[in-house]
Amino acid sequence: MFDGLKKKLNRFRNDVEETAEEKAEAAADEAETEADAEAESAPADAAVEPEASEPSDADSVGDADADSEADAVDDVPADAEPATDADTAPEQAAATAEGEPEPEPEPEPATAAVDEQMADEPAADADEPEPAPDEAEPRESLASDAAKAALAEEDDDSSGPGRLRRAAAFATGKVVIEEEDLEDPLWELEMALLQSDVEMQVAEEILETIREKLIGETRKQVQSTGQLVSEALHDALYEVISVGQFDFDQRIAEADKPVTLIFTGINGVGKTTTIAKLAKYFEKQGYSTVLANGDTYRAGANEQIREHAEALGKKLIAHEQGGDPAAVIYDGVEYAEAHDIDIVLGDTAGRLHTSNDLMAQLEKIDRVVGPDLTLFVDEAVAGQDAVERARQFNDAAAIDGAILTKADADSNGGAAISIAYVTGKPILFLGVGQGYDHIEKFDPEQMVERLLGEDE
Repeated sequence: MFDGLKKKLNRFRNDVEETAEEKAEAAADEAETEADAEAESAPADAAVEPEASEPSDADSVGDADADSEADAVDDVPADAEPATDADTAPEQAAATAEGEPEPEPEPEPATAAVDEQMADEPAADADEPEPAPDEAEPRESLASDAAKAALAEEDDDSSGPGRLRRAAAFATGKVVIEEEDLEDPLWELEMALLQSDVEMQVAEEILETIREKLIGETRKQVQSTGQLVSEALHDALYEVISVGQFDFDQRIAEADKPVTLIFTGINGVGKTTTIAKLAKYFEKQGYSTVLANGDTYRAGANEQIREHAEALGKKLIAHEQGGDPAAVIYDGVEYAEAHDIDIVLGDTAGRLHTSNDLMAQLEKIDRVVGPDLTLFVDEAVAGQDAVERARQFNDAAAIDGAILTKADADSNGGAAISIAYVTGKPILFLGVGQGYDHIEKFDPEQMVERLLGEDE
């Protein structure tokens, strides 16, 4: 079911993923090259650095003092007793107390040169604070630091694509998907949707949603580009498919009995068979049903629906050919009320949406009977024709939902995607075969998952 559209959606996902992966790997290569170049240049800069900067005065004085002290120790006679701080302290204190300046000691020969050098140097240099640790050496860019960290995590797979992708994401901050990355794939997707009978307005809405969700998106490390594209496709498809969706079973359960359902659509789309399928569907849920044949124009219509009623053991209300369709369905409702029947299933003539007389009959049924739900039936394989018919039937009788037959034979899925969006009314069931049990409740989430599943 819908295999053709499924393949086209998967092709779009693969195209975007391939484009983004190629871009990510190219960015990663560039980041890795820059990181390697910085790593190679770092030792050379460190070797040149001492020559490029003048040594601080504190370092020069410290080195000179250390050398001069060593020389002085060698020149002092062995029997000389060096003066201690304890011996000189009282004399210095007394001189200070009397206000006399303390005589400067004679410089030792070993330190004279150092003192002269210090006198020549500006005093401010000696007091200049040492640079803070963070300012001692220029840091590399954050991007290159991050790139090295990312690359270091993959030592065991240093040449793999995972290393390149990680480097691109961490080091360059490069968005995975940009507008130019989507230009060609989105054009291909648009053509694919139109070829799959998706209505033009619906296709444009899908593309716009994908753009909003993908352009400028940065892939997380736990994601792949394919995941990002799948999420965008999921959201875009779900938004157009799920328009107007309601819980059909809950609506039936909560409605006053009898519940009246009217089925509309053109000849040959499986409308009468769908009525029989729903009679079986309701029987499984414990509801009783009666069938009413409002298709009084077509020869053989009574016989066709009677065969289904007899096969299912259901009561059929019918008039002679050419009778008033509204009167037949009204009689069906009266019968249901009199016999405590839960649901009335009313067939109508296969109206062409271009026939004013037949559409007027449908409007009359709506006025006379006041059905709880009016359901439009058409073939999934009809594509955009089904979409246009749904639009016009909705204008004439305000349909409440749609049922698509032959969905199992439809590879395109254009009607399934488009009808809810253009009418604002949901798809409720899919016919998937000829048997009475071959009907599925339409679930938008399951529909999207089916379309985005892997190719079989």
